[in-house]
Amino acid sequence: MVDSSPADEPPDTLTDTRELLLGYLDYYRAALLRKLDGLPDDDLRTSRLPSGWTPLALLKHLAFVERRWFRWGFAAEQVDDVWGDRAPETQRLHVGRDESAEQIRRLFLDECERSRKIVAGAGLQDRARSGGGFNPPEHQPALVWILFHVLQEYARHVGQLDIVRELADGVTGE
Repeated sequence: MVDSSPADEPPDTLTDTRELLLGYLDYYRAALLRKLDGLPDDDLRTSRLPSGWTPLALLKHLAFVERRWFRWGFAAEQVDDVWGDRAPETQRLHVGRDESAEQIRRLFLDECERSRKIVAGAGLQDRARSGGGFNPPEHQPALVWILFHVLQEYARHVGQLDIVRELADGVTGE
C-alpha cells in the first residue's frame, strides 16, 4: 500500500528493469501523497493555475490514470467509469463538492493496489489483453511500455504539484 511517509528513490545499483520501474512508480505515488499532506480542504480544492486544475483533482486524475492504463487498458476489465476524473461538460479535471478528500484518497489507494495486483501477475513483455481500452482494439502495448508511460505521467504531475504546493503555502522539497 502507498503511504505518504518519506521514501527513498530506488538504489542506483538496481539493474532489474521490473524492480526499477515498480520502485519508481511507488516512489512517485508516495511523493504525490506527501505533496498533498497537510493542505487544508480549501487549498486542495483551489486552483492556482490558469488551466483550473486543483490538487485534489490531480489526485483523482491519477487514480483514474491507474484505472485506465492497468485495469481497462492492460487487463481489459470492463470498468464502468473510466473518465470519472473529467467534468462531462468541459472534460477538465474535476472533483464534485460531494466528494471528500478522504474519498478521493481512498479511491487513489484502491486503484494503486489493484494496479499492483495486475502487474504482479504479468511479465514485462506481456501484451495488453484484447477488448480493453486501447484503440484500435488490436493495439496491445507491452506492460513495460505501459509502466514507463504511467511513470512519466506521475513524474510530470508531481513536478507540477511541487509548484502548486509552493504557491499555496511555501512548502518545497520531495
